[in-house]
Amino acid sequence: MDHFRPVRGVLHAENVSLERIAARVGTPTYVYSEATLRRHFQVVDEAFGGAPHLVCYSVKANGNLALLASLVRWGSGFDVVSGGELARVLEAGGDPGRTVFAGVGKTEAEMAFALRAGIGMFNVESAEELEALDRVGRRLRRRAPFAIRVNPGVDAGTHRHISTGLPTSKFGVPFAEARALYARARRMRGVRARGVDCHIGSQLTRLGPLGAALRQVAGLYRVLRGEGHPLEWLDVGGGLGIRYQDEEPPSPDRWAATVREATGDTGATVLVEPGRVLVGNAGVLLTSVLYRKRAGGRTLVVVDAGMNDLLRPALYGAEHAIVPVRTRRGRTQVLDVVGPVCESTDVLGRDRRLVLPEPGALLAIRGAGAYGMSMASTYNGRPRPAEVLVSGARARVVRQRERVEDLWRGEANGR
Repeated sequence: MDHFRPVRGVLHAENVSLERIAARVGTPTYVYSEATLRRHFQVVDEAFGGAPHLVCYSVKANGNLALLASLVRWGSGFDVVSGGELARVLEAGGDPGRTVFAGVGKTEAEMAFALRAGIGMFNVESAEELEALDRVGRRLRRRAPFAIRVNPGVDAGTHRHISTGLPTSKFGVPFAEARALYARARRMRGVRARGVDCHIGSQLTRLGPLGAALRQVAGLYRVLRGEGHPLEWLDVGGGLGIRYQDEEPPSPDRWAATVREATGDTGATVLVEPGRVLVGNAGVLLTSVLYRKRAGGRTLVVVDAGMNDLLRPALYGAEHAIVPVRTRRGRTQVLDVVGPVCESTDVLGRDRRLVLPEPGALLAIRGAGAYGMSMASTYNGRPRPAEVLVSGARARVVRQRERVEDLWRGEANGR
């Protein structure tokens, strides 16, 4: 569920009209509902209740400081994939000891920063990365806590760009090599094994592949514990899908049941790393209609948001529901919603059945809370959007719209 609902024909975020936000802040603008984010966090946390667990929000989905600070208040841990994301968590008041550091390309500088901060665990993705982490630990005279990210060779059945558990994926260590790598780590003085990690992909709509992967990983965890490795955490990743259009993803309860069935007898504290399922439907992208035109027998609606603001449709062929902010009566027709960026792939929605909107009308692109602003860019010299957080009847700007001058901040103009 979410808290975006029409009130007397006008779409609201909780108790605030999106028209009011657009009039005050302009467009394009991301709008988030704190009540939706809180509800989604509670549902996931309660689904895994009754057994030791830690919900580690995946910061790459949306790293806005206000959202992170809310999650801190509700007891969330965090999953980061860069030193910059860890710095955001710390700035928001997050506990580094309840944070895991993933990613295939951590630099030694990032490792040192995280280790000094007191990171809960590094998810190591290669033998050479483990060696680098050992060097950093020895240099700082600390033993860096780690898990090996195991690649179980499982097809998650999701888009190829967000499937991470295939044998050809760049992520993780092949399952057959993981046990030997743990044995090798026992001879290193700069690291200590704390867990095992696995993540097979994002926008999961089937649980069978996840269960198959976790049964392998839980078996490895038991073997390693039997060999004397002092493991505590079993990181099962995230990736649970959400409904954008007509998908039917499993519920958090079914997700949790699948995890418990595979890992319940390990005695481990289970770490889950939801991102999209928490914040995806907690956000919309507000955009204004600029022009209408006909091309090749198609009706095009040109809006002021583009692929630099919301990359997912261009990158993945992703489909987001697009709805008018103010309900308008009339005959619907099939049209394409396109952005202003000078790329043919800058199409935010194809074949959408809508009443043809007038120039100046507001549209809301639903399900834009995850991988929206976090993937935004300034391509075509376009400042990034503002972000607004709604809490009940209060709407506050939690990121100012970039100014044109921000586009060249830090550059030298040669004059």
